[in-house]
Amino acid sequence: MRPRDVLLATGHESSGGPISRRDVLVPGTEAYVAGRDLASAVRDHDRAVVVPMTLGRDPDLIATAAQTLTWAAHDRTPGDLLLTQPLGSVEHLVGWIKAVIGTVLRAGTPPQAVLLVAPAARPEEDAELFKVARLVWQDLPVPWVEVALTGGRPDVPGGLGRCRLLGATDVLIVPASFHPAPVLDGARTAGPLLGQAALRALITDRVATAERRWRLDGDDGLTGHVAAHHHHHHDSLEGAAFHVG
Repeated sequence: MRPRDVLLATGHESSGGPISRRDVLVPGTEAYVAGRDLASAVRDHDRAVVVPMTLGRDPDLIATAAQTLTWAAHDRTPGDLLLTQPLGSVEHLVGWIKAVIGTVLRAGTPPQAVLLVAPAARPEEDAELFKVARLVWQDLPVPWVEVALTGGRPDVPGGLGRCRLLGATDVLIVPASFHPAPVLDGARTAGPLLGQAALRALITDRVATAERRWRLDGDDGLTGHVAAHHHHHHDSLEGAAFHVG
């Protein structure tokens, strides 16, 4: 039986970035925006495994990919379509950002502030980035770790301006997504967060784990994701209704 095709499901963390431009990270790998784009792609592949390309700030991406595969699997042989674990979690994201900053610290003078940059999303996902910044700052010899959102507020110039107001004259801009760090006058840049080799290794690992899970346990990775996502939103709506008025 021939190997499955590897499809990368992308969302706001990679929107407009290298992955969404369908760069080939692994031979036979293609990237599609979760939703109609991914659904159309799945129809063209008899056997496929989908990797949700999130770094922990896009839970909807996992649910959308699971729902897409669940619909597509209705007229397929069980196991033709598999969903892997997400590429990363918030804990991974914090660790990867710390690793990038650590490389800079080992190479020379520590910056006076770090500015984490990622594409803007919904308020919940944007708030998660501020939590990430707090976790990154912990145990680092850096006075401030601030956040900026491309396509949102605070934007990158605004975030850099805040660092200046805090007294930082040496600011390090670090990506918190698949995008490279933006280059601004008067600031250093670091990264990428994950290089091509690291991405290839992670994708290969997620795919191998999904294949092993199906072979040993008959688990295609779909069960529970759609229901859990519905339950999460139902709880959120109930909580919102409770607090209104």
